Amino acid sequence: MNVRELLWRAVRARPRQMARLLGWSFAEAAPSFASGQAIAHALDDGFAAGRPVTGLGWLAVLAAAWLAAALGARQVLLAIAGIVEPFRDELLRRVVDGALHGAASSGLRPDTAAVARMNRQVELARDSFGAVIAVVRSFLFSVTGVMLGVLTLMGAVLPLVLLPLAAGLAMFALSLPAMARAQRELILAEERTSASLAAVVEGLRDVTACGAEDRVAAEVGRDVERQARATRTLARLTAVRTVSLAVGGWLPILLVLIATPALVRQGATAGVVLGTLTYIAQSLTPALGSLVQGAGVNGVRLVTALQRITATSARPPAEAATGRAGVPKGTSLRLREVTFAYGPGADPVVSGLDLAVAEGDHLAVVGPSGIGKSTVAALVAGILRPSAGRVLIDGVAVEEMDRAAMCRARVLIPQEAYVFRGTLGDNLTYLSGARSRAELDRAAEAVGMADLARRLGGYDAEVDPGELSSGERQLIALTRAYLSPSRLVLLDEATCHLDPAAEARAEEAFAARGGTLIVIAHRLTSALRAKRVLVMDGSRARAGTHEEMVAASGLYRDLMGRWDAPAGADARS
Repeated sequence: MNVRELLWRAVRARPRQMARLLGWSFAEAAPSFASGQAIAHALDDGFAAGRPVTGLGWLAVLAAAWLAAALGARQVLLAIAGIVEPFRDELLRRVVDGALHGAASSGLRPDTAAVARMNRQVELARDSFGAVIAVVRSFLFSVTGVMLGVLTLMGAVLPLVLLPLAAGLAMFALSLPAMARAQRELILAEERTSASLAAVVEGLRDVTACGAEDRVAAEVGRDVERQARATRTLARLTAVRTVSLAVGGWLPILLVLIATPALVRQGATAGVVLGTLTYIAQSLTPALGSLVQGAGVNGVRLVTALQRITATSARPPAEAATGRAGVPKGTSLRLREVTFAYGPGADPVVSGLDLAVAEGDHLAVVGPSGIGKSTVAALVAGILRPSAGRVLIDGVAVEEMDRAAMCRARVLIPQEAYVFRGTLGDNLTYLSGARSRAELDRAAEAVGMADLARRLGGYDAEVDPGELSSGERQLIALTRAYLSPSRLVLLDEATCHLDPAAEARAEEAFAARGGTLIVIAHRLTSALRAKRVLVMDGSRARAGTHEEMVAASGLYRDLMGRWDAPAGADARS
């Protein structure tokens, strides 16, 4: 359902409230017609003619009109509320229904932050809808009253009022598309900034653990700057509203004053001129100002908010639910001509890397220190973005994934494992949510952390990271990753503080766990255990089995030749 249909249904669904709104609008608009008439007759037929009682009588008519307007205004607000509040409830139902359906179809938890942002858009749409109804209705009734009043006073004055009004409205209408685009960009920029800040707050531990503070600050800074640019653009467009108001609301006063001598020659009295100016200054100009402000700000906000709500709350087609963009269902990995450099003028650390890792593969990445192995892991994890090329998980670009999809798709354990103060159970279930004791036991046994868990006093024991060795922290982080829902596991020298036997046990556990495993090798035994090996030598990278790399890569042969394998290391597992 598009925005126009949504608004039309909201209005059509409340016929009694609409009838009530229109009826009381006549009462509220009474001064629009009565003001000029009362002033003109009070002056010409009353005070100027020496009949003050008649003049006061006409002013009493004007006072009665304002009293009726006050009573009508109250009823108008109640009628608007009767239309707007059900509209808000309908939008909320659409947002919640879309979020729940999306979560059910994707298998992810509902993105509560996104729902909160959409709820803000719902409140914005509700307020804007009410404001638009109020100002459009007021403008139509006020302009009708003014035109009828001017026509009854002196028809020759009508073009002096009507033509500038039409010109001002035309200028304003022509500016609306640009204002709508600017308002939409501002809302999107606000959402991007809010989402970035929320992600930073939620992932602060991971940001710190990965040493990504500068990169994250730069990304959030770019979002803030985009929002600032959008705000400045929208502010510049407000000048058009001011010009429109000047032409349509204040130019008629100037024209009437300039034309007064000619009007007097045509029989206009002082009361007619003053009554006409009263119509313009007290009714027409305020009504036009409210319309320009209401439609220029609230109308654009309403359309933009509804577009966002309808776009994000729409249910995906059932047949497309398993392949929805941004939510990878598998763990296959593809790097297409990926290049990355740490800075605009720096030499690329990774250059033109083309790599395909099938779902269920077990890949070891080897090469000299500083060759770019950890950079590849960071690119796959989405911590770094390539300077050129694309990184795709199950065909979905990493940069297009939302936070929930990215967390579900992959888990990265860096060399310096992160453990926080809290219970051991909290540390282990940080990525997976609540787990039973049996599940924790199975994971700890598989990875090789069971003895450490017993020494620490069980899963309810408080953990002090400062009292743990580097190897113990790695065991906790590895078990956490094992329990996570992510099926693509990146171990970036995540076992470097373990002995060879413990390292082998952990890697074998992840290989048997299912999914895709990529190991940035600390020891070459990791390459012997893997199904395939990626050898990075700076100028090029090639992948294949251990035997293929021994035959094809001089660097790999040299690394193997200079490495004293422990007994039994050649036993492939």
